[in-house]
Amino acid sequence: MSRMKRALVGRSSSRVGLSRRTQAGLLTLVATAATVFGTATPSMADGDQYWVGCESASSSCQTGVKVSYPAGVCTTASSYYGSTAVCIDYYGDWVYVKDGDADGFAAMAHIEADAGVRDRYCRNPHTAGTWARCHFDWSESARKEVSGGTLQNYATMPLDYLWSFSNN
Repeated sequence: MSRMKRALVGRSSSRVGLSRRTQAGLLTLVATAATVFGTATPSMADGDQYWVGCESASSSCQTGVKVSYPAGVCTTASSYYGSTAVCIDYYGDWVYVKDGDADGFAAMAHIEADAGVRDRYCRNPHTAGTWARCHFDWSESARKEVSGGTLQNYATMPLDYLWSFSNN
């Protein structure tokens, strides 16, 4: 054991260390990673990593305001998708989302349009059984598809297609 201890103590970091070229490369890598991952994107500006799709210029992402009741046409996603209920008030461009499952995930509504802003996301981060409302100004002539589900993390959001509509 004393022999091993001497061998370990005998090695100094200056003699066994990395070459200057390797050190410079690692320093550049660390600086780049800090810049890329440390820079706040619009959806992360307040420390909230909403959804990876929100990073796109063709997306509009909102956190819904808690409300008592929905309005409009409603449908509920299957239990696999958190029993999320989504309602659309066609004439006011309102989206309502109900968190139907106490699974710890935020309930989500996704409206995909074929004109204007392509993707609109409305998140209900409130507790299970609550409704949240988002307001989107969308093209009345665009065809829209409605989906509901849960936001499990920044990159995982299973959605159940519910219905499509157009105001034409």
